[in-house]
Amino acid sequence: MSETTRSGAPFLPPLVRAWLVGARLKTLPVTLAPIAVGTAVAAAEGHVRWERSVLTLVFALGFVLGTNFLNDYSDGIRGADDHRVGPVRLVGSGEASPRRVLRFGLELYALAVLAGLVMAVTISWWLLALAGLCALGGWFYTGGSTPYGYRSLGDISIFLFHGVIAVCATTFIQLQRVPMLALIASLSIGLLACALLTTNNLRDIPTDTEAGKITLAVRLGERRTRIYYALVVAGAFGFALALAPQRPAVLLVAAAAPVAVLPLRLVLGGARGAGLIPALEHTCWLLLAFGALLSTGLAL
Repeated sequence: MSETTRSGAPFLPPLVRAWLVGARLKTLPVTLAPIAVGTAVAAAEGHVRWERSVLTLVFALGFVLGTNFLNDYSDGIRGADDHRVGPVRLVGSGEASPRRVLRFGLELYALAVLAGLVMAVTISWWLLALAGLCALGGWFYTGGSTPYGYRSLGDISIFLFHGVIAVCATTFIQLQRVPMLALIASLSIGLLACALLTTNNLRDIPTDTEAGKITLAVRLGERRTRIYYALVVAGAFGFALALAPQRPAVLLVAAAAPVAVLPLRLVLGGARGAGLIPALEHTCWLLLAFGALLSTGLAL
């Protein structure tokens, strides 16, 4: 299959397609799910102000999409994307210059910081600290002289930023407090975010090893990484179901279990390389379905 076909949207100019793929839009559930869950907790515990929801979305998308481009830049100049099996990257494929990709990532960060500043002025000055933390966490994931994403800390980062911090911060923006309900729900979303990263890192073990990118998957090895994937998916469902005594409607998340069957079968069945791309895509769908059902159950 050609890269053009894999990029999707064949009616768009090739350069536009490349930039859309560079944005990694298929992984947006990892951003949307925690915002939905945090908003649902706010609805259950108090009320939701939709102007704050819009600011939260701009803040999160600015940092997440910006980080995707900065990651593309950093991995590209290090050579980590020179022999990718998965979707093309802008710098590694030569579709765009490193400088352009870096500038676009920083512009998205600036948009996120602007949204954070508005929220800091109108809600709490603590949100400026959150903006700073997100900016530093996103850049040093693969940027700088000693990126922590190259030192097996990517899973912890994803768990915190796309799970605990994302859900709890969304709830705090609405309520200016973080109930225990938000914290427990955030653990489920964080684990599924880790599952999403794991499918990517499992696929890239050979190329990451060659590039000196020591992800947790590289450190664990292929067999244990596959077991790890199954454990984090199971853990996500376990933490969600633990909320049932307090919010019985969260039992709805059980309906997302069938979506987990295909990626689990591929990962545990030994799929490699391009064969893991469907596992990545269906883990995104799992996160989206799980987040929607958990949000509904929390809000009811």
